[in-house]
Amino acid sequence: MNVGEKAPEILGLNEKGEQILLSDYKGKKIVLYFYPKDNTPGCTAEACSLRDNYDALRSAGYEVIGVSVDSAASHQKFIAKHELPFTLIADTDKKLVEMMGVWGEKSMCGRKYMGTFRTTFIINEEGVIERILSPKEVKTKTHGEQILAL
Repeated sequence: MNVGEKAPEILGLNEKGEQILLSDYKGKKIVLYFYPKDNTPGCTAEACSLRDNYDALRSAGYEVIGVSVDSAASHQKFIAKHELPFTLIADTDKKLVEMMGVWGEKSMCGRKYMGTFRTTFIINEEGVIERILSPKEVKTKTHGEQILAL
């Protein structure tokens, strides 16, 4: 997906098994952030930065939605452990990560594997992608402040 394109209507199922639709957020800007895995250091730092800036983000008209390929049960534990005030989509079938273009081959220590590229999409009130923060741009420890400064 690219800047200027409409984001998909069906985003997926959240940690409670509820279907999340883009139209549920009509009139709000959305921070749709994709991250590799619950309870890993970078992903936890990113989620906690968004949590710590959640009130300011909401005041600025944003709603935050996280997405990873972890299960709903994993998301429930992640939310409880870190007191996350926003929903997390359990994209276990990888539909959304593939549609958004954030799933692909990664490598660590010479080992190649498939995974999610840490990417944030800023979606406007009409559901159109306004900005994309690529893996190189996302600053996990200050991601909340980073979005507020856009």
